[in-house]
Amino acid sequence: MSATINVAAAPSSKPLLIVGDSLSAAYNLAEEQGWVHLLQQRLKTDEQYRGLYTVVNASAGGATSAAALQRLPALLKLHQPAIVVLEMGANDGLQGKPIAYITQNLRELIILSQQAGAKVVLTGIRIPPNFGKRYTEPFFNQYSALAVEYSLPLVPFLLAGVAGDSSLMQADRLHPTAEAQPIVLDNVWPILKEVL
Repeated sequence: MSATINVAAAPSSKPLLIVGDSLSAAYNLAEEQGWVHLLQQRLKTDEQYRGLYTVVNASAGGATSAAALQRLPALLKLHQPAIVVLEMGANDGLQGKPIAYITQNLRELIILSQQAGAKVVLTGIRIPPNFGKRYTEPFFNQYSALAVEYSLPLVPFLLAGVAGDSSLMQADRLHPTAEAQPIVLDNVWPILKEVL
């Protein structure tokens, strides 16, 4: 269920594919409020990047790394992205899946994207502390380990400055509010800009 946000893209524009879960799918918000839509707006208004990229948001609420692996080959074939932003793993973590299993799926997502000629940007995710440090720390650390292994630019933590702030999180304490979305974009932007 991928939606191209900017349909009237310049013919020369390159696809920037976001493969994520509800954190990137504007959960419980209007699509225009989500950080991915805000990214498209920034790319449109910044003279340096205007017309260069079309953001394709292939994020789906509830998506796991395994679900992303099933969908990615078709997405890569369809969009032929120049850049893939991988925001994946949170739902696996919330389901308590083994870290090694999640890491392997993330590894395969990275390899598939790179084999398709895309540059990959990885986004780190933390899961709530009630899962216990023996799980949450290795879960979080897998992202930096993968970034080193594949020499990837890493957004250290997608929800930095947002998670844990009740005024910026929805009632479920898992998803950011509309007010938090610009902060999420500001977490991604400095890393992504280096790749653009």
